[in-house]
Amino acid sequence: MKRVPVVVVSLALGSALTVAAQAPAAQRPAVPASHESAEPAAAGPVKVAVIEFQAAVGQTNEFQRDFADLQKKYDPRRQQIKALSDDVDNLTKQLQTQAATLSDDERQVRARAIDEKKKQLDRDTQDAQQDFQSDMQELLNRVAAKVGATMTDFAQQHGYTLVLDRTEQEQQSPTVLYALPSTDITKAVIDAYNQKSGIPAPPAPTPDAPAPQPSTSH
Repeated sequence: MKRVPVVVVSLALGSALTVAAQAPAAQRPAVPASHESAEPAAAGPVKVAVIEFQAAVGQTNEFQRDFADLQKKYDPRRQQIKALSDDVDNLTKQLQTQAATLSDDERQVRARAIDEKKKQLDRDTQDAQQDFQSDMQELLNRVAAKVGATMTDFAQQHGYTLVLDRTEQEQQSPTVLYALPSTDITKAVIDAYNQKSGIPAPPAPTPDAPAPQPSTSH
């Protein structure tokens, strides 16, 4: 089944990723005074993996399900905004076509009415965008925290000493320029998370109904 691409992952995952994706550092044991000059023990082999963390979050069954629910939640507001936008367009066209037959006072009354509707449209659109972004951020952070914990468990169980995020993002550090496909644990982490959550995959979109895209535009 084709996954719904996620285009909103540019939203910051913030502290959820930082807290969940980092395992606590092991405390260094105290060194007896009589052995302070002893040679340090040889470090074990380094085993590195890479992950597209944002893609992993967006492709989990839980995110897919909850994002679809979020889209449905905002459908009524989208319809209201669209209806208001259509009303503004229709009134503007009527004023343009009937302007020559209207008195100055009537033109001013209609123009003010259109202006008020435009202002209401701008307010409603901005409010909807802010509310959607807030809900989307909460969804991303919530799922990211749990995916980060699953990634940490997976890395520890498979002996990885370092996991790098290869998500393409501005000021991403470190930047992974090349990695063998065998080192990419993105799908493995997604599968492990889906199995742990027990949430089934969402149904595939029908051919005539394109999959919804996370978007803040209304």
